[in-house]
Amino acid sequence: MKTSFLPKLAGALALAGAAFGAAAQDWQPAKPIRMVIPSTPGGGTDFIGRTISTKLAEATGWQVVPDNRPGAAGTLGLSETARARPEGYELVIGQTANVALAPWLMKLSFDPAKDLTPIASAVEAPMVLLVNEASPYKTWADFVNAAKASGKPLSFATSGTGSVAHVAGVMLQEVAGFKLQHVPYKGSTPAIADLVGGHVDLAGTSVASALSLVQGGKVRALAVTSGKRSQVMPNVPALAELGYPRFHMVEWYGVFAPPNLPPAIADRFNAEINKVLQKPEVRNAIVAQGQEPRVDSRAAFAAMVKGDNQQSKDIIGRAGIRVE
Repeated sequence: MKTSFLPKLAGALALAGAAFGAAAQDWQPAKPIRMVIPSTPGGGTDFIGRTISTKLAEATGWQVVPDNRPGAAGTLGLSETARARPEGYELVIGQTANVALAPWLMKLSFDPAKDLTPIASAVEAPMVLLVNEASPYKTWADFVNAAKASGKPLSFATSGTGSVAHVAGVMLQEVAGFKLQHVPYKGSTPAIADLVGGHVDLAGTSVASALSLVQGGKVRALAVTSGKRSQVMPNVPALAELGYPRFHMVEWYGVFAPPNLPPAIADRFNAEINKVLQKPEVRNAIVAQGQEPRVDSRAAFAAMVKGDNQQSKDIIGRAGIRVE
């Protein structure tokens, strides 16, 4: 009687899977892990990098050392990690701006979306669309109607050309069917200052940057650009509720490693970082910053990075966005 090889193959695969899972759980670093933060101290990227570093060290007993490496529009730290040895001793915080947008806005010697290993998603930071408190536009529908009826494009202020808010604004104009006059600034602070001063019609910035001004009655929030409402602005509708069901454009942050990192080490990092992100004190600290914790598998995070990179390429190409 002929014996089928399928049960034997299934058994072998099960054993291999168990061994792989054990390897992921057994890996331990033999020296300090460097967490590269591609920004100056202070600000959202630094907060996320230091929070993950501190809590990961507390939870595992590993030594995780944050290292600020600003420069080249946030890509310097990424390029260093892309050249590092894939041994588990180098991680970096990547985000929408330097992973998904930068490759299509500036000349780089590497491709962040291809030359880094996605490890774990961490945070989503939605954009919020704002008008001056004295503005006649009380709702997003009011603004859309005015934008479509205006003889000239209404003005839209952002932190700069090629910023997440700028690209979100381009996407929104495409799906909503109106045109805006983009007004780039050198940072969100001067953009919001001109909005408060009544010099521009609309501004887009992170929820974290706008929160105190919204709470203080200086500006009015019309909508957020994520698929659901922000936990710290629960009364502000998401664009997905307002006739754009698939609209979702946020600044995401995540952890990356050098290329060709062994899967067992990558899986261990993913598991431990996900545990950190689910700790109540970590979640509360992230939400207090106007951001949303995001826990994903490695595969889901990698797919999101790939999809966002392609979407950014398409939008920037159609809009002809260039950084001078």
